[in-house]
Amino acid sequence: MSHEVRPSTRAEAASGWARVVAVLWAHRSLLLLLVLGVGALGLAVAGADEVYESVVDADDLATLDRPALGLALQQRSPRLDAVVTVYTDLGGPVVAPVLTALLVVGLAVLWRSWTPVLVMVVATAGSLALTSVGKVVVGRERPPTDLAVPPFETSAAFPSGHALNATVIAGVIAYLVLLRVRSPGLRVLVVVAAVAHPVLMGLSRVYLGHHWLTDVMVAWCLGLGWLAVVITVHQLLLRRVGHDDPDRGAVLTAAR
Repeated sequence: MSHEVRPSTRAEAASGWARVVAVLWAHRSLLLLLVLGVGALGLAVAGADEVYESVVDADDLATLDRPALGLALQQRSPRLDAVVTVYTDLGGPVVAPVLTALLVVGLAVLWRSWTPVLVMVVATAGSLALTSVGKVVVGRERPPTDLAVPPFETSAAFPSGHALNATVIAGVIAYLVLLRVRSPGLRVLVVVAAVAHPVLMGLSRVYLGHHWLTDVMVAWCLGLGWLAVVITVHQLLLRRVGHDDPDRGAVLTAAR
């Protein structure tokens, strides 16, 4: 016995698909943003996983650790050690929170908006969580203290909290500023600074012998992944309420 699909059924199915397509097209910017955010997160996680596997197996990328530390030893001098130590302290658990708080509060006052504070709180909370969990799960030892520049650190090495937090903090600040700034020259300067700071912070950790290179590499990957999540969610919230003004997003509205 053959079963024929009635014309009315086909029409209803076609109408249903048309409605789905219409809804997707109406929200195409949100979907594209979501795809880009998930894609960036996927690439960052894949990179972090590759570095992690190399560390566990002590091969591939992990073979860069000792040569990188050896290169750092060749570059050391008392004066350069002092300069790099001062710089790396900017990303430490004492100075970094104070500087970050002052900066985002300053932006909040300047822009008369809670957005910088709220976004940074969420971003840094996630960054600290990733750092803490990674250190507990992997439990990797730092380079030997006889190859490090004091003061020495005793916590687990993997991932580098300095590099991860610097990536997230610099990325969030750059993102917030780029939402406001229209000057091409200033935008380029902001992007360069946002890239240079976490790179230099990570390399400073290797130079001082406080971390292996792969500790820093996975921190960069995790930081970029979490940064992609924070920016994507914030943009989705802004577009969800139909506003292009970053001061009038859903998070800000709720905070007020």
